[in-house]
Amino acid sequence: MPEGHSVHRIARQFARNIVGRQVSASSPQGRFAEGAAVLDGRTPTQVRAVGKQMFLEFDDDIWLRVHLGMYGAWDFAGEIVVDPTIAAANGRMGQTNQRGTVVDPVFDSAGENSLSSIGAPRRARVHVRMSEQTRGLGGDDDELDQWPPPVVGQVRLRLLTAATCADLRGPTACALQTPDEMAATVAGLGPDPLVDDPDTGEERFTAVVRRKPTPIGLLLMDQAVVSGIGNVYRAELLFRARLDPHTPGREVPEEVVRGLWRDWVRLLAIGVETGQMMTMDDLDPEAYRRAMAHRDDRHWVYHRAGLPCRVCGTAIVLEEMASRKLYWCPSCQR
Repeated sequence: MPEGHSVHRIARQFARNIVGRQVSASSPQGRFAEGAAVLDGRTPTQVRAVGKQMFLEFDDDIWLRVHLGMYGAWDFAGEIVVDPTIAAANGRMGQTNQRGTVVDPVFDSAGENSLSSIGAPRRARVHVRMSEQTRGLGGDDDELDQWPPPVVGQVRLRLLTAATCADLRGPTACALQTPDEMAATVAGLGPDPLVDDPDTGEERFTAVVRRKPTPIGLLLMDQAVVSGIGNVYRAELLFRARLDPHTPGREVPEEVVRGLWRDWVRLLAIGVETGQMMTMDDLDPEAYRRAMAHRDDRHWVYHRAGLPCRVCGTAIVLEEMASRKLYWCPSCQR
């Protein structure tokens, strides 16, 4: 499932390439035909990301709400003005690791930080022609010259400007909202470090967690408690805090709860900057390159069931918690 960092990156892509430009809207799949007809010919005026949801405002106070869910993604094609953070994250302009060391460009073999497709990992089926500042990063010229690009697969919504195409595939939610409906949706979400004041968000998060009997491993996935955390960040945050996922929220010491929030602030910012859920610290340049290129080298416990803990050597446990996979170390997290 795309987590909060991906949605914020999508919003930045929209802000630079779609907002302020009249769009043609269609639903090639047909499942959003009525909504697309309402949006067709309108101009997006602003975009907001809150947790795992994106909100795109159009003229006449119409909002498009998109929740990517487990399998959703936005695919981009055409001429893309690249957000410098997105370009850097894709390894096109070099990057700086968590220790401040500049490293050479790194390309993620899994495609998690693709410029052309942001959301659920998939092999991109569309091509991107960059703006002049990054010209030459696209695919075959003959394919790039097709405009608009051919529809590939099940596209719920296509937003097409004169130069840029954004295709939405596989979302859990794609709906039009009034301003009041949009505000109510946002009000029901927990604090997001990139939206809310970090100090205010910390107080909200701490107050909710400290009164709940629910296991902390479930609370971190509850979007009404905190926005944007999914399976990967949940497992990694808990390991970094050395916290048993089954501990009731109200039994977690206050300083540990506050530490979780502050770590989430930090990791989310890194995820938005790099496009990858990098959760390991103090890597030397070569280890950082490996981690940026391969998911298996950038996490402490996630997706490491049965493998030795990187700290103590105990086998990492995989269990089901509320029908979602949970990875943790029973020795370090006790």
